Amino acid sequence: MKFGELLKSAAAEGKEKHVPVIEIGEARAGEGTDVVRVFIGKEVPHPNTVEHHIEWVELYGIKKNDQVVNLGRATFTPVYTNPNARFQINNVEEFKAFCALGYCNIHGVWQDCIEVE
Repeated sequence: MKFGELLKSAAAEGKEKHVPVIEIGEARAGEGTDVVRVFIGKEVPHPNTVEHHIEWVELYGIKKNDQVVNLGRATFTPVYTNPNARFQINNVEEFKAFCALGYCNIHGVWQDCIEVE
């Protein structure tokens, strides 16, 4: 078995409460960095109980030369935090895509990627 075979995507889910949603925002005046947000359960909230919750999300950037860069990880506490993360990224223009992973303690690891325009 390969790790990639364990990753689930939107095709495996009807309500999309597990699939990470990635959004790129413009830099604010004076910040100098762009913001990449990762939401899990943006359209349909994911349960956030001790028994069923999102434990973490990770964001990866794929540079134009195909180098993969781990841009960060956010961990969440059930009940008290929502599975939404904000990453400030320098030089977004160096990336051709962003990919996110999210881990549900019951349903496993979910993925999504977007290309940068």
